[in-house]
Amino acid sequence: MSLDGQLPPKMRLLRAAAELLANSAGAPVSTRQITQLAGVSAPTLYHHFGDKEGLFDAVVAAGFEEYVAGERDFAPSGQPLEDIRRMWDNHVQFGLNQPELYLVMFGNIRPESRPAIVADAEALMEEMLNKAAAAGQLNVQPREAARSILAANVGVTLMLIAEPATERNLELSTMTRDAMIFAVSAEPASGPAPGGAGKSSVVVAAIALNAALQASHSDQLSSSELKLFLEWLHRISTSPAG
Repeated sequence: MSLDGQLPPKMRLLRAAAELLANSAGAPVSTRQITQLAGVSAPTLYHHFGDKEGLFDAVVAAGFEEYVAGERDFAPSGQPLEDIRRMWDNHVQFGLNQPELYLVMFGNIRPESRPAIVADAEALMEEMLNKAAAAGQLNVQPREAARSILAANVGVTLMLIAEPATERNLELSTMTRDAMIFAVSAEPASGPAPGGAGKSSVVVAAIALNAALQASHSDQLSSSELKLFLEWLHRISTSPAG
């Protein structure tokens, strides 16, 4: 069975490769399987992508372009943590709308092999979290917050994809999202945190100043002075004692 013959051969190859990879359960996918599903000949694949690995790279690249477009497809609200919530929701919706593509991008993880796609997605989220840090809204470093939030975001999306569409509980996504943002946020809760959890205002200020200095490219300090100052701020912001 082949894909819609009205689509251009290049698009059919991309879709066939994404579908076969997503359903392969880790088994190898052959060139013959791809060309048969796409309804094209092997020379067509080589013409457009060079070889099978080039096609797989194109599948991931195309998926990430679409993902990035969705993540940036809203005007910043001026409230960075609220924008992070919207990024989370966009991420989940992207996965539910295109589960096969999402599984190729985020589901084919090998032990001790960190895909570049994950690092790129973290950088996208860290970009927004830097704004939250500069506004004094984080109690952890933006990079650490980005890794934690994206890990939870991917995990929830994969779990929802695995469930029958009629049984999906999107409230799970909302609850996890809000819990993760609360965990990295310096904003006070409605009541006292259990056990006095949370970082001191000094740590929050250090994180904010660190983010602001790195973003401003200030020329008021020499490169060596700025490096030393950022190191001090990092020590303060990661101090267990706060």
